[in-house]
Amino acid sequence: MTKIKVIFFGTPDIGLKSLDYLYNSDKIDVLAVVTQPDKPAGRGKHLRPSPIKEYALEKDLPIYQPKSIRKEPDIINALKEYSPDFFVTFAFGQILSQEVLDIPKFETINLHASLLPKYRGANPIQRCIINGDTETGICTMITELGLDCGDVCIKEKIDIPDDMTCEDLWLKISEDSPELLEKTLIGLYNKTIVPCPQCEDGVCFADKLKKEETLIDWNKSAEEIHNLVRGVYKSPSAYFIYKEKIIKVLKTTVENDITTDKTGEIVKADKNGVVIQTSKGQIRLIKVKPEGKSEMFASDWANGIVNKSK
Repeated sequence: MTKIKVIFFGTPDIGLKSLDYLYNSDKIDVLAVVTQPDKPAGRGKHLRPSPIKEYALEKDLPIYQPKSIRKEPDIINALKEYSPDFFVTFAFGQILSQEVLDIPKFETINLHASLLPKYRGANPIQRCIINGDTETGICTMITELGLDCGDVCIKEKIDIPDDMTCEDLWLKISEDSPELLEKTLIGLYNKTIVPCPQCEDGVCFADKLKKEETLIDWNKSAEEIHNLVRGVYKSPSAYFIYKEKIIKVLKTTVENDITTDKTGEIVKADKNGVVIQTSKGQIRLIKVKPEGKSEMFASDWANGIVNKSK
């Protein structure tokens, strides 16, 4: 068959495996890459290219980096010159205008990290874990002007074990997406896939996280706090304040369902961690990152507290 002509839109590393898979496919021809502008990073705040740009440079693919693609007619006209069959977007980070969506011969296909219509929006990976969901998934969908409201092409479920973090789920989605995208492109091109409108029942939105949401509230249940820790693992991390210092919490387990009137207090500290009372049950802190220090076992942090108090 004739190769399907695609332009890939993406920015973070979650899309790298998909771009690589499509680039190496004997059925797909990746014509160019569109990604966000280089951004300052590290202590020196030097400009750093996105992971998608770094890959494109390695493969000598044409690269476009609009600040806002809707407002850059030169880039829009350049993309039209390729006469692509499809645009593929995967965590690109900008909203496309109708003029841009109309460029491909067929459609603009987006990979969304949830089982639509659940968790439309910018932060589906973290939100589903924070909310304690036991499954999520990935969808390929037709991009429309509304927020993740286009017709769905293919869905694939992903289980969420009670110890899975947002980082684990990010990696799982990265691994599962490439074949789904290729299958979608081929199916739409050959008219063997008919996209289905989303059901409006069960629509919910995954808004961006606010800093105040990551502050641990010991008045919540142990399970809710455990889900928060998993959902914001290292990005940016759940935290609490102890003696005016920020203590980031990286790993926890729900210890038991004991409930006392000591909410927020340390009830036990041993070689296996630090147990804190919540409004419903107790939670064990296993790994923490105290302000100004490296990641450590919570038991070592507790030993430091005891030694300083003597």
